[in-house]
Amino acid sequence: MSEPVFKLSHVSGVPVSDEELIADLRRVAGEFGKNTVPRPQYQSLGQYAYNTLEKRFGSWNEALGRAGLEISNRNNIPDKELFENVLTLWQYYGRQPRKSELASDPSCISEGPYNRRFGSWMNALSAFVDYANGTGAELAEQQVNTGVDSKHNTGRDPSLRLRWRVLQRDNFKCCGCGASPAITLGVELHVDHIDPWSKGGETVLDNLQTLCSKCNLGKSNLLPEVTDL
Repeated sequence: MSEPVFKLSHVSGVPVSDEELIADLRRVAGEFGKNTVPRPQYQSLGQYAYNTLEKRFGSWNEALGRAGLEISNRNNIPDKELFENVLTLWQYYGRQPRKSELASDPSCISEGPYNRRFGSWMNALSAFVDYANGTGAELAEQQVNTGVDSKHNTGRDPSLRLRWRVLQRDNFKCCGCGASPAITLGVELHVDHIDPWSKGGETVLDNLQTLCSKCNLGKSNLLPEVTDL
């Protein structure tokens, strides 16, 4: 069969359709492996300039919405949520997180909200440390009993401040085997009750320790005396 005489081709400068822009945005989301696409990721993987989508749909979030994707850049995120994300990264890496790591898992907040709120990433880290090192407030946050279990004076989940105190005290290392994500890739740190919550242990600094996921799984809800055998 002979080749057709006439062929269609895209001519430079011809406006791209909304459907083509949305399809490319969804393609990048698939390659990125998430249900959203931050602007920097689209800029590196997308076929078109990100500001083309912003101009076409009114904003980046509107473009994401048209593509059925989640909004990647929320406005007016509470400080506590911003700080929770910082602690998640600090715990994940076992060290002070870098600005570039905001674009990768397990971060769920990009660089933009930190810059808008604090002016820079370093200012955001400084504000986090000041908040996390606050004295007295962690007791007010932690001394919460929902009334479901009369055996406890504290809630089960440690507050951000309390988790920070435990991780910092233990040098972001497992108290069981010494593993640290700063040294060994893939190590996951948990803040664990020494005397198990299920057996009356309280959520206070002296009853919390840093364990890697393997040691925490092995410990289960055993009491300390049992694990020493």
